Amino acid sequence: MTSAKIEMHVHLEGSVRPATLLEIARRNGESLPADTVGGLEELYRFTDFRHFIDVWIMTTNCLRTADDFRQVVVDYAQQARSHGAVYLEAIFSPAERVEAHGIGWDEIYTGYCEGAVEAQERFGLTVRFTPDLYRGCPVELAEKCASVSVRYRDRGVVGLGIGGYELQGPLEPYRRAVRIAQDGGLAFVPHAGEAAGVESVREALGLGAVRLRHGIRAADDSALVAELADRAVVLDVCPTSNLRTGVVERLSAHPLPRLREAGVLCSVGTDDPAMFGTDLNREYELAERLGLPAGDAYAAGLAGALCEEEVLKRLADIADRGAGQYRSGPG
Repeated sequence: MTSAKIEMHVHLEGSVRPATLLEIARRNGESLPADTVGGLEELYRFTDFRHFIDVWIMTTNCLRTADDFRQVVVDYAQQARSHGAVYLEAIFSPAERVEAHGIGWDEIYTGYCEGAVEAQERFGLTVRFTPDLYRGCPVELAEKCASVSVRYRDRGVVGLGIGGYELQGPLEPYRRAVRIAQDGGLAFVPHAGEAAGVESVREALGLGAVRLRHGIRAADDSALVAELADRAVVLDVCPTSNLRTGVVERLSAHPLPRLREAGVLCSVGTDDPAMFGTDLNREYELAERLGLPAGDAYAAGLAGALCEEEVLKRLADIADRGAGQYRSGPG
């Protein structure tokens, strides 16, 4: 039987399977660099992290309507539930849709939030959201995104992140956007320590990050690793993503074992599963090969989850019903 799983790091735009992306592009009159499933799969053979970001932007711009955004949530919820997911904290990138095509904020957020309601009703899967800004985003647009995210807090938005190409620039210009989110009750959960190194992790922590998407480059600094462990900062680790974007050369070189041995809490995610040809079961299996049992990944997800107490209690009860297998904790 598939074990219960928590996923804290999945970009909904990157979860759209090629056939669905082609369908959405056709109905929105959007051109793609390829017009077949095989052609898109070939496009997803990334040469490096920068190439991945370029392809991600090019393809995800096909999403235009509330129904597109709703469909993306429901489709991925069905996939994730089939792999045992009981809770998702999913990422979407609204500022890029607003900037590129002038799509209304409410159309974007309403579509995603309605998708979460449908996912709960149809599959019994709880979905919460942590929208992403992106490095290079105009500051005023970032601050507006933070304000809108706060406005949707009662519809499932629980955090605000920053993604994109980490080497493009610092997080500092977004300090006020982060503060708007924090003052509105949202947690700050940025990408850091993926393509960039230790300093990107320190910068994120300095802005009040409570959890880090990726964060694996922290392993290059023993003092920083100890700090993460002491503060119980959860890292959302995505093994296949790290390999496909070239930030880790091979699985045997992945920093996850060192992080785990030092007591750092690590959850497991798919990142962009359609683009990386993976799924939640596969990521949990890879993490187990790297010394992170499913129970410990679930426990880290529970520790880092930003949802309301009622949901946290239910997730803890699921762990308890699993005959203790989700209470092992980090080793």
